[in-house]
Amino acid sequence: MVFHRVVQVGRVVFISEGKDEGKLATIVNVIDGNRVLIDGPTSGVVRGVRNLKELQLTKFTAAVEEAKVDEQFKKSAWAKKIQQKALKSRMTDFDRYKLMRAKQMRNRIIRVELAKLKKAQK
Repeated sequence: MVFHRVVQVGRVVFISEGKDEGKLATIVNVIDGNRVLIDGPTSGVVRGVRNLKELQLTKFTAAVEEAKVDEQFKKSAWAKKIQQKALKSRMTDFDRYKLMRAKQMRNRIIRVELAKLKKAQK
């Protein structure tokens, strides 16, 4: 298995634990096999040492501001998934009920149309 995301200087990371959770930073220096020095000039992350277990490597490596990594990350499926998860966690009981009913209506429409297509095919 070939790894595409390697711990290296310039690699953009997503902080998954700690006070800066959910922010992007860049690896400035690799200290050892478990720790790296990171800095997040555009996201407000203070330069400091982090354990690799607290970080998730992204596919982006570059000069952060010129490459507009923040914008690219926001467009990625990973960022959208995080946004959806946060949105779902903020839902009230009534919002979840409305979502369930909307899904039921959508599935009912799909089921009826599929039945029509199957019947027309015979």
